[in-house]
Amino acid sequence: MSFTPLKIAGAWLHTPTIFPDERGDFHEVFKASEVESALGRTFPVLQVNQSVSKKGVVRGIHWTDSDQGQAKYVSCPRGSIWDFVVDVRPESPTYGQWDGVILSQKNALAVLVSEGIGHGFLSLEDNSVTRYLCTTEFDPVNERAINPFDPEIALSFTEIGEGFGLTEFTASSKDSAAAYLELK
Repeated sequence: MSFTPLKIAGAWLHTPTIFPDERGDFHEVFKASEVESALGRTFPVLQVNQSVSKKGVVRGIHWTDSDQGQAKYVSCPRGSIWDFVVDVRPESPTYGQWDGVILSQKNALAVLVSEGIGHGFLSLEDNSVTRYLCTTEFDPVNERAINPFDPEIALSFTEIGEGFGLTEFTASSKDSAAAYLELK
């Protein structure tokens, strides 16, 4: 397993070692001891979430604003998504910036998102499955959202979507009504 830092401190891209043979292939999706060894942090899994999304669906930007927060380990076991992280920590030097990567069934990549960092994704295919391993259980009182179409954040939906024949993007009414990030 290897972890490569993304542009936002506290977010990493995980590239597994894939073992192909005549039957198909095998890889370890997640291994807590490898996370601890590579990143020096624990990752207790207390909840696992999964969504199935139509092509063009945007989910997020979400994070948990509590003392313990919620870290996520995100993968795409079917289809493909453009997964993105947004720095929503006002004290961070990359506050308001984002980074994104395509996760898919084919590439087997995953993203580890630390506590306090916003997360979301764009489904690039119909019936894309997104799986999140979470370090805490869902906490509706401390769940936060930023509008994914915030022009100041300027996520590259159109640029990414063009390569997948996407010209329209759909978000939930909750996400579309979420506030914009107050940039410095």
